[in-house]
Amino acid sequence: MQTTHVSFQEQVQEGIPNVLPQPKPYDASINHAPKRKDILSPEEKKLAIKNALRYFDTAQHAELIPEFKNELDTYGRIYMYRLRPDYKMYARPIEAYPAKSRQAAAIMLMIQNNLDYAVAQHPHELITYGGNGGVFSNWAQYRLTMKYLSEMNDEQTLVMYSGHPMGLFPSHKNAPRVVVTNGMMIPNYSQPDDWEKFNALGVTQYGQMTAGSYMYIGPQGIVHGTTITVLNGFRKIKKEPKGHLFVTSGLGGMSGAQPKAGNIAGCITVCAEVNPKITQVRLDQGWIDEKITDLDALVSRVTKAKAEKETISIAYLGNIVEVWEKFDEANIHIDLGSDQTSLHNPWAGGYYPVDMTFEAANAMMANNPELFKENVQKTLRRHATAINKHTAKGTYFFDYGNAFLLEASRAGADIMAENGIDFKYPSYVQDIMGPMCFDYGFGPFRWVCASGKPEDLAKTDEIACDVLESIKKNSPEEIQQQMADNIQWIKGAQENKLVVGSQARILYADAEGRMKIAEAFNNAIKNGDIGPVILGRDHHDVSGTDSPYRETSNIYDGSRFTADMAIHNVIGDSFRGATWVSIHNGGGVGWGEVINGGFGMVLDGSIDAEKRLKSMLFWDVNNGIARRNWARNEGAVFAIKRAMESEPNLKVTLPNLVDEDLLDSL
Repeated sequence: MQTTHVSFQEQVQEGIPNVLPQPKPYDASINHAPKRKDILSPEEKKLAIKNALRYFDTAQHAELIPEFKNELDTYGRIYMYRLRPDYKMYARPIEAYPAKSRQAAAIMLMIQNNLDYAVAQHPHELITYGGNGGVFSNWAQYRLTMKYLSEMNDEQTLVMYSGHPMGLFPSHKNAPRVVVTNGMMIPNYSQPDDWEKFNALGVTQYGQMTAGSYMYIGPQGIVHGTTITVLNGFRKIKKEPKGHLFVTSGLGGMSGAQPKAGNIAGCITVCAEVNPKITQVRLDQGWIDEKITDLDALVSRVTKAKAEKETISIAYLGNIVEVWEKFDEANIHIDLGSDQTSLHNPWAGGYYPVDMTFEAANAMMANNPELFKENVQKTLRRHATAINKHTAKGTYFFDYGNAFLLEASRAGADIMAENGIDFKYPSYVQDIMGPMCFDYGFGPFRWVCASGKPEDLAKTDEIACDVLESIKKNSPEEIQQQMADNIQWIKGAQENKLVVGSQARILYADAEGRMKIAEAFNNAIKNGDIGPVILGRDHHDVSGTDSPYRETSNIYDGSRFTADMAIHNVIGDSFRGATWVSIHNGGGVGWGEVINGGFGMVLDGSIDAEKRLKSMLFWDVNNGIARRNWARNEGAVFAIKRAMESEPNLKVTLPNLVDEDLLDSL
């Protein structure tokens, strides 16, 4: 019998098929998520299966129950592998999507980009990055979401409950087309084991930051942020990057950007990684220059690179603790040091014990989680001790917002300051990104060319560069360095081959830069020079995230543990014109440690798009500057005063500063 070909469009519109597809074999060549903790009671396991079966006709339940039980027992989650689509997963040109709404088609494009094998860390488990940053919890959710988006009109809004598409609701054309929440727990149920339990039950998920908001653009986003961080880190210690050494760890979805960023900055980068598969992927992608598996060979190679002042990135396949200890023993001076392992997720594959193979550690993680935790904490103590030896010799170490210092402190490592309250080492936001960028409104603005054409991306690069150079001519001295860095970045973007997945770009810009670049894009679309453009940003930005050990770590008025800013941000974006909005519990520093929000906005060349971009982008940045200003951050006070001068309808409360001598007399 001749089989009927079902097109991509028809498969999307079908959603969950009436006839179950055949089970799919487990593909060992794909980088898979580790087995999750066996945390559910027997009754809770029945509930997890019962929850999963809600997506399927009752006639299919008898067939699916043993399969779902096996997945839960084997992997700790029900992923519904059999429902993985047969079509290739990647961001298609926007015209390829079956949709009644152009905005809905753009969202489908971004969802598929997040799950592209070249982009996603664990694509079969629908995890984009960070070890647990899920777009969805299972493949039924993906299929149903895509079906809803294909049916949506511009007077409907799709409501997403932690990966589950609740349904299409009547709204209006200026409302968001999609509203996303991820992991929004009652506060007393937001511990790491709560995520394990409720995620296993299929009722919530960890959306990370840009994974669950469909705005991840591959490692390019973190490449840019890391480049800016490394450049400013070397400026802080008054050294040129050339010939100097940056040591860090992690080559995953986010951390994998570090070696490329080091190359762009111009230094020597050594990045350790324990996972052989992802190390090879980064080598094949050109994100690292060399891979070394022997510590003595690593010492020799770094010594040569220092002597010849090379710009090079080296991956060490092994544990980062070994590198810090070996470099101390060999008297290799480290100029900048950090860590970007997924320590927000320390007990489920985010960080690995030293003196243990990758395979043995994974087995212990699944079969003896308490012993695994004990070994991770022992390694953290040893890690901190090695770092302390280097900082005593002059190394500048900063926490890269991955909860390294937080988890090391919980493990009893020697990383506390003399006051017993603060850490010995600053967060990179405290020392670098906060005062140099966020306080002035500079953050990770990004866009995706929905046509999928590289030539459209090249045109947008040129437009953005022209806008920034024009703005820089009249910019105050306080932001000249930020402007110069980003002009240099965008000029080198094409040659650095940063695109992975969609035709996307990122740069740091303030509200003025974002609005003027977006307006120029919208005009180019209207004139037929380029196709539609999707705007967004990383949640790791001026306003989007309340995170006391990262984004808001340079807030010193006692409010850094509050989350009003992120909540106000997403609410304000919703009624000012965002195409979709999201708010998440959990991010790069961990479940229960951060609240973060994001948006997407489609530019189509219309007058409506021009109105929306001006209204929303101004608020999206200045909400955070206003909050930072109230915390008495000097740069933010300057920036919000400047914003009020440019916009008569902006009236922000300014702080009155207290003479410290008066307080010292208390």
